[in-house]
Amino acid sequence: MSWKNIAALTLVLGLLSGCSVAERLVYRIDIDQGNYVEQKSVNTLRVGMTKTQVQYVLGTPMLVDPSYPNTWNYIFYEQNGHDKPVQKNLFLTFNQQAQLVSMKGDYKQGPNFMDPMN
Repeated sequence: MSWKNIAALTLVLGLLSGCSVAERLVYRIDIDQGNYVEQKSVNTLRVGMTKTQVQYVLGTPMLVDPSYPNTWNYIFYEQNGHDKPVQKNLFLTFNQQAQLVSMKGDYKQGPNFMDPMN
C-alpha cells in the first residue's frame, strides 16, 4: 500500500469513528432545571391544603398558566453529562376556594392524600 492509501484509509476511519468517540471525550456539564421535588415532600400533601400550605411544602411552582391559575405545574429536568435527560412532572389542581383537590404526574400520592385537612 502506498502512503496515499494509508493516509486516505486513516482519514476515512477517523471520520467514521470520530463522532462517537469524540462525543464521549468532550466534557458536558450537568443540567438541572425547575423544581426539585422529593417523594417525601409529596407524601405530606393532603386534599384541602391551601395554596400557601402547598407552596410552603413544595416551593413556588415552575409554571402557573394565567388561563388556568388553579393548576400548578412543578417540572424538573435533569441531564447528567452524556446520560439521557430525565423529566419529572407534578400537576396540582385547586378549587375556587384555593384548596388542593387533585394531583397528577410522575409522583405517587401519599398514603394520607385523600384524608382531608381539618
